[in-house]
Amino acid sequence: MDSSCGSQSVRRRSMAVLCKPAITVPEYVITVEDTLELARRLHSDHPQLDLVLDLIAHTGVQKRHLIQPIEKVLQHPGFDERSAVYEAQTKERVPAVVRRALDQAELEPQQIDLIIYVSCTGFMMPPPTAWLMNTMGFRPQTRQLPIAQLGCAAGGAAVNRAHDFCMAHPGANVLIVACEFCSLCYQPTDTGVGTLLSNGLFGDAIAAAVVRGNGGTGMSLEHNGSYVIPETESWISYAVRSTGFHFQLDKRVPGTMEPLAPALSALAEEHRWNASKLDFYIIHAGGPRILDDLSRFLDVPQEAFRFSRATLTEYGNIASAVVLDALARMFDDASALDGDRGLMAGFGPGITAEMALGTWTSDPAPGE
Repeated sequence: MDSSCGSQSVRRRSMAVLCKPAITVPEYVITVEDTLELARRLHSDHPQLDLVLDLIAHTGVQKRHLIQPIEKVLQHPGFDERSAVYEAQTKERVPAVVRRALDQAELEPQQIDLIIYVSCTGFMMPPPTAWLMNTMGFRPQTRQLPIAQLGCAAGGAAVNRAHDFCMAHPGANVLIVACEFCSLCYQPTDTGVGTLLSNGLFGDAIAAAVVRGNGGTGMSLEHNGSYVIPETESWISYAVRSTGFHFQLDKRVPGTMEPLAPALSALAEEHRWNASKLDFYIIHAGGPRILDDLSRFLDVPQEAFRFSRATLTEYGNIASAVVLDALARMFDDASALDGDRGLMAGFGPGITAEMALGTWTSDPAPGE
């Protein structure tokens, strides 16, 4: 027997593997045509209405899913009532997604050592992790890591913190939950161009995935990193007021791939990979220009981002859940082969990039 092959097999199995994510989107649907008509009706006297309509029409979004009918979304009953809706909808919708993610990783709740819960669209204390532990059979010793302020980058951050945990605790398993009800952040009095564009871009979704410390099929996580573009912390932000979260988006945000592409390349070089020559890419779909520019600056074909574009088209920008949904689409596409090398990246407030490198691995019997 070739001992070098045997040691490589053991080494691969000891890596943290990001298994197939589970995704759900709510039942209420709004199309881009509906969105454009609403913008015309609600903001007929807006001095830049034509620009807003053009920006919305070119987001690449065809439809989005909402936790409430659009008529209720457009109302603002107050921050306290919205917080109650967030909690009720979280408790109603999250458990089924968690159960599916656990099933896809072939694990039970008792086998999870850490729950990372990410959301930037509502607030609960204690965090939903405590409620999940009490209602779904997780051990009382399960660690909790809520991430609330990284916005769309939080999906990538959760994967990276799960990877770090598994490296620090060999054999540990981590559950990631991303719960984003972006529609609860709609503010009828905010009429800036960036805000109106966001009203036509963001959708609601829940995603969950397991990072296994041993075995499993998926992205075997090998190296991760973060990067903050200096002096951009105000470009994506919330103003927190008595009426809740007021999303603020600087017009310079779509151009951030030019400084971030070198950060992605540098991370790959640290791992002795070439970011322009990888086999798959799971990228946050903040909008079409993000993907177009990254394709250009990394010198990779547009087709490389097809899973992210599909998320954007069918669900809109679902914040921290985007990278997990795009990864689930790659699983369904069944195009990844054992040994394929890939990059995952989430972008959000800061402006922050959370980046991960990994190799596709197939293990038909992860429990062995």
